[in-house]
Amino acid sequence: MPDPASIRRVAVLSAAFVLVRVASAIVVAQPGYTDSFYFTNVALRLAHGEGLTADFIWSPIEAHGWTVPVPSHLFWVPVPSALAAVGIAVLEPLLGTFRSAQLPFLLIAAALPAMAYVAARALGSAPHTALIAAAFAGLGGLFAPGLVAVDAFAPAALIGTAFFLTFGRAAAGSVPAGALAGLLVGLMYLTRSEGPFFGIPLLVLLGVPRARTAGVAGALIALAIGGVWLARDIAVGAGAGLFARSALLVRYEDFFALAPSYLDFQSVPVSSFLGTKVAALATNAVTFAFAFGLVLLVPLGAALRAFRGQAEVRAWIGLAVLIYVTQSLVWTLHSTRGSYFHSLAAFFPFGTALAVAGAERLLAAGSRQTAVAWIWGTVLLVGAISFGAVAQWDSAFNAGTRSREAALDAIPAGPFLAIDAAAWRWIGGRTVVVTPADGLG
Repeated sequence: MPDPASIRRVAVLSAAFVLVRVASAIVVAQPGYTDSFYFTNVALRLAHGEGLTADFIWSPIEAHGWTVPVPSHLFWVPVPSALAAVGIAVLEPLLGTFRSAQLPFLLIAAALPAMAYVAARALGSAPHTALIAAAFAGLGGLFAPGLVAVDAFAPAALIGTAFFLTFGRAAAGSVPAGALAGLLVGLMYLTRSEGPFFGIPLLVLLGVPRARTAGVAGALIALAIGGVWLARDIAVGAGAGLFARSALLVRYEDFFALAPSYLDFQSVPVSSFLGTKVAALATNAVTFAFAFGLVLLVPLGAALRAFRGQAEVRAWIGLAVLIYVTQSLVWTLHSTRGSYFHSLAAFFPFGTALAVAGAERLLAAGSRQTAVAWIWGTVLLVGAISFGAVAQWDSAFNAGTRSREAALDAIPAGPFLAIDAAAWRWIGGRTVVVTPADGLG
């Protein structure tokens, strides 16, 4: 049971980082990029009683006869839109459409410092050390702008951290913890497309006698949730060539083609195809390193070695490796365009807790001055990365939106074709259909 003083410290720190999130939200004042435009557009329709539908076509995956509206979320999953829809339904008259859609994500992100603190304490860190993990999660690093975007970053971070904490108790034989872990896997499946991988640790428990019942309970709940969403996809008509467009492309632009060429080795040699996958392994490794602020890598490695006997840490390692490999080698072209970075959000708060626990061990034999210098140096570095990520978001996405807004008057009235249909639907308020990468035929 945490002592009152620790609760107060975590509450104060969490409140302080709410201000950090609000400051980030000042910059993240519109969806900004395709995923978020998509989630927000559909959320608006959902909040207004039009269900999970889209009145634009962003990809041939969702083109049902090329007429709108179409069933939405045949590529993405629904939690980000559902959360945004709740905000819009409750607060749109007061805050406007985007700010009301954004608010649930800001509130979820506000809980991450406390979750990181709990994770660090569960790993045995002292209360004052666990506060450092809370600070890292609160700053956000590269995830700082994403945590207040209408996207999966904040919910995946919260669900992922809760899963790892809960899984440890399930592995010890707690059936209620197993059931809760299964619920979290189901929620992760509805939040991120790689969410089903989080069910694998529950299946591993089936081979552990003392945890078998917990594993069964969790697996059944996760399968029930996943089954409901799968049934919905089948009922509305799953996206045409979804797997092929995700995994078998040799050119990314074919994702938006009417007749994509899968594994077209006449135009793209096998050596180039394999080279792309090797390059993705390297690119995604760098992404992982920067996501954990570089200086956290050594203590993270120390923690993984020290705590590898704990079930939740083994689950973290196994899932991190599995998702890194599958994103790089299977969903290669998507992974290096942001998919893998999105995946890492689920690992970030628990990973910072691990890194801080590892640093505590590494610094235990040194002087107090060394420990203080590392702490402040790392906090400043993560803070600088967070600030830089928000500034980069502004230059990368706000400027692009302003350019599109300036071009609206030059587009004739009525529906039109555009490369990023989700963005143009939000910006122009009109029906938009994606321009096929291989032309109109």
